[in-house]
Amino acid sequence: MAATDTRRQIVEAADRRFYEQGFEATSFADIAADVGLSRGNFYYHFKAKDEILDAVIALRLDNTKAMLEGWEAEAATPRERIGRFVHILIANQTTIMAFGCPVGTLSNELAKLDHVARRDAAELFILFRRWLARQFAELGRTADADELAMHVLMHSQGVATLAAALGEEDFVRREVEAMDAWLDAIAAGTEPASSPD
Repeated sequence: MAATDTRRQIVEAADRRFYEQGFEATSFADIAADVGLSRGNFYYHFKAKDEILDAVIALRLDNTKAMLEGWEAEAATPRERIGRFVHILIANQTTIMAFGCPVGTLSNELAKLDHVARRDAAELFILFRRWLARQFAELGRTADADELAMHVLMHSQGVATLAAALGEEDFVRREVEAMDAWLDAIAAGTEPASSPD
């Protein structure tokens, strides 16, 4: 296996582990076992856990950028594109209910640890925020586009947190439906900048 393939497998395994059990609780041994590497071979690719974290954040940023570009290509209107973001909660409901939001959980953990990479992890939220704000601006809500983007981010993070805590499937569906109705009103110009209830 090529070194780049092995490195990619390590990063993907670390990404899964960090999401499912947390950054701090994941060891080199856990990741090496997932990939089937000896510690020596593992250290050839990564000398420190923080190097793996940097690679995981970079992978998540790349994947998120690709996802957003896909939505731009597939969805004809900004309302449809924002809807794609909201419906992540449904598409990933099983894993969200088990582990929370991968962006939110990593950001929260790194903040608690006062880890140097916390700002890098926050770049995922910043990427979503800017993208959502651009969509709202395209809907004609230029003046409050950032505020609306933050409403959507706040709502999705709250739903993900409560879904993981309470395990209520109907809750996720109801909240996505409420967000859809709110977005329809925003797109129609009949709703002020307020969070969906």
